[in-house]
Amino acid sequence: MYATVKVLMVDDHPLFRQGVRWALSSERDIKIIGEGSSAEEGLVLISEHEPDVVLTDLNLPNMDGLEFTRTIRRQYPNIGVVMLSVYESDEHAFNALRAGAAAYYSKEISPKTLATVLRRVARGEYVINDVMFEDPRVADRILTQFRGLQTGIVAEPDLDISLFSPLSDREIEVLEHIASGATNKDIADALKISTQTVKNHISSILRKLSLNDRTQAVLYALRRGWIETPATLLESIERRGSQALNFNNDDDNDE
Repeated sequence: MYATVKVLMVDDHPLFRQGVRWALSSERDIKIIGEGSSAEEGLVLISEHEPDVVLTDLNLPNMDGLEFTRTIRRQYPNIGVVMLSVYESDEHAFNALRAGAAAYYSKEISPKTLATVLRRVARGEYVINDVMFEDPRVADRILTQFRGLQTGIVAEPDLDISLFSPLSDREIEVLEHIASGATNKDIADALKISTQTVKNHISSILRKLSLNDRTQAVLYALRRGWIETPATLLESIERRGSQALNFNNDDDNDE
């Protein structure tokens, strides 16, 4: 039995919203919890209903879908954004990716595919990567634009770059503190949260990245440009070499 995926729709065409409701009506694990016709209305509804996924149009009155997506990602990093549009150009898909959308599809998407996408995005996946890299031209452009994100301790030219992190902003913060050598208690004090919450964040990070420990997670993030290499880590590497690359603390049990 799957957990219910709570979806908020934001589109300025009532007939389209009605069509999506009908298309998803047979999906028992997907629930439309609200509808809005503008980004401004959508932000109010997000604060009221706390959806898992926001399904929105690229073209919205006043604040467009790209700015709406950026605002959601800043204010609600755990909410995924699925963007639908009548436009199928590389440029629009690329801009959606840069704004932080987890998925970008034509409005001609089939109901079954849409349901699958909503489920995947609710689980924290970035479905947009699947679509973007199907076209070699788009993939080449993305890799060129984001080449600067590939930073790390050792250059790995064949590294499979993930352009957008599946981690929340808070999880990135936790990784940054770990990279600086902080313990769970240090992180809890810095972020003003409990040590148990820190452990929960680390467990979530390891689960999302399919990794075994925090050292692997930090290196994974560094090499993809999700976090910057702390000066303290660089100094430690210069002094101690590869032995410095150990961010695990025997006193910190993350499970």
